[in-house]
Amino acid sequence: MEMGRSNLDSEMEFPQDFRCPISMELMKEPVIISTGVTYERKNIEKWFFSYKKKTCPATMQNIVNFSVTPNHTLKRLILEWQNGHSPSSSSASSPSPSFKRDEMVSLLKTLGSSPFKVKSLKKLKEIVEIGDEMKLDFIILGGLDVLSELIVQILLDCSDFMVFRACEEALGVVQHLITSEHQQDSKVIELMSKPECMKSIVIVLQRGSKEARVYAISILKKLANSNFDWRVIVNDQGIGMFKSILELASDEIATKASSSAFQILIKILDSSKKSRSKAIEAGAMCTLIELLPDSNRSKCEKILNIIKLLCECADGRVAFIEHRLAIGVVSKKLFDVSETGSKICVKILWLICSFHPTEKVLEEMMIYGAVKKLVVLLHMNEQSSMKNKVLDMFKKHGNSWSRYPCFPNELKEYLCLHLHD
Repeated sequence: MEMGRSNLDSEMEFPQDFRCPISMELMKEPVIISTGVTYERKNIEKWFFSYKKKTCPATMQNIVNFSVTPNHTLKRLILEWQNGHSPSSSSASSPSPSFKRDEMVSLLKTLGSSPFKVKSLKKLKEIVEIGDEMKLDFIILGGLDVLSELIVQILLDCSDFMVFRACEEALGVVQHLITSEHQQDSKVIELMSKPECMKSIVIVLQRGSKEARVYAISILKKLANSNFDWRVIVNDQGIGMFKSILELASDEIATKASSSAFQILIKILDSSKKSRSKAIEAGAMCTLIELLPDSNRSKCEKILNIIKLLCECADGRVAFIEHRLAIGVVSKKLFDVSETGSKICVKILWLICSFHPTEKVLEEMMIYGAVKKLVVLLHMNEQSSMKNKVLDMFKKHGNSWSRYPCFPNELKEYLCLHLHD
């Protein structure tokens, strides 16, 4: 029975007010906190008690009272809505597409002059969520231009709370317009790629509510997949943008947003070395190294890839060796992730050994087991770029490592035979 209900939840487009602002999923145990905002119990308790946060995720207000109160009314409404929107009843109760289209036309006409922009935008978001037909109608009716005006308005007056909220909700509509693969996506991407819109998106990413920041990161992911040129926005707002992306990447509750944040980082950092300097200045190396030990395989590969990109520039290598856990963590992951992960770890260690072969670095590679694992890789039969990097490290530093008491005698013999031909 529970499995059937779960599948039903995933198939239905449920109202925005039924979503937890942290996970954006349908709430099952809604609770109210002292700011008056309702969350899924397990998510807000993790926010307060596991992550030791003292703010409301949606409003960013400081919290003194951390007690939660069950929202029985909302839970009843969610259950009633689920029962009323089962497959057997949905066809009879759903408004006709023409009615929804007329409502969308009316909302777009009055949105510019309406004092209730946030409410109107929430309604528009519900309409475009219905399906691709409504998304197409929205674009044909000029909805993108209306959204663009609201999004860039914060560049003129970002201190006005209602202007900022309207921008957040407008990004929510945009995010729903690009959630499915559709030929009209290119128009949305083209609009969001404009410098003014990009600046607004990054401002919301830095200062918006938790929900709005998820919208922003989803849009940036779509832009990243379209080969967007990041240079202008990196030059303009690089450090602040990277700090916000790293914060979302570290979020263990909003896992989808976290995964998107890592993908965006890889795209941006792969595009130019200047962007890597900005990311390092934003504290990327420290954040990534501390995330690595407890990350799953997929996340580990992404983190290692980003560390490798950062280590390809001088500032990144310095940041790496200055972190006391860096060599130990990468050494531990050398055989613990995947074949791809092993290749990336070798590349990182090779970069560090090539440019910063200090006594401390070489000693830590020995102590944390990296040298012993690299010897295992020397025994690979096939020739590869990874094996060549390992050979290069031993040719340059084998004598230094062989002086340590913990270095096995048989390895000394191996080095003499194979590295001094």
